[in-house]
Amino acid sequence: MRQIDAAHMNASSTSRPAVVSWLGYGGLLPFVGAALVCWFEPNHRGWWLELLLGYGAVILSFVGALHWGFAMVHPGAAGRPMNGMYAWSVVPSLLGWLALLAHPAAGATLLIAGFLAHYRQDLRLARVLPLPAWYVPLRLQLTVVACLCLATVYLVKDSMPVQHPAHANRCQMDWFVVMGSQDACGASRSVG
Repeated sequence: MRQIDAAHMNASSTSRPAVVSWLGYGGLLPFVGAALVCWFEPNHRGWWLELLLGYGAVILSFVGALHWGFAMVHPGAAGRPMNGMYAWSVVPSLLGWLALLAHPAAGATLLIAGFLAHYRQDLRLARVLPLPAWYVPLRLQLTVVACLCLATVYLVKDSMPVQHPAHANRCQMDWFVVMGSQDACGASRSVG
């Protein structure tokens, strides 16, 4: 495997590779799509919010993993070990996991806070590592759009389910729980 000269990479990468643009902006499509559908398809809004928050948690985990990779590639950057970067790299996935357990508004808040905190970490990282010149501006653009889409949760909150959307179909999933002649949701069903 070929060694990458980090100084050369930084100096020669002022223009963003096309594949990075396609994948970065293409990765916003699920955010934008789910946020728009929340507005225009209110009958299944809980499901669309679950999709939006789930995708947000996955992407937040992904951006956290970038810092793990940077720490591996630059183990002694700025003359010190990258232990803090390794530690930070797992925080976004933990925030994403907690966001999935919370009510949609609280989950969206955690994800937005996670994306903003991670962008701040990207700025700190850019001061100590030779990153491509396009990296931080791209991260800002992607972060802003993701956070605005997640903020959709606050705008549709009046019609959100009281319980977390992941639990909305609990009645259908608990088919094996039967209390007398009623299922876990209290609906009558024939037994036997």
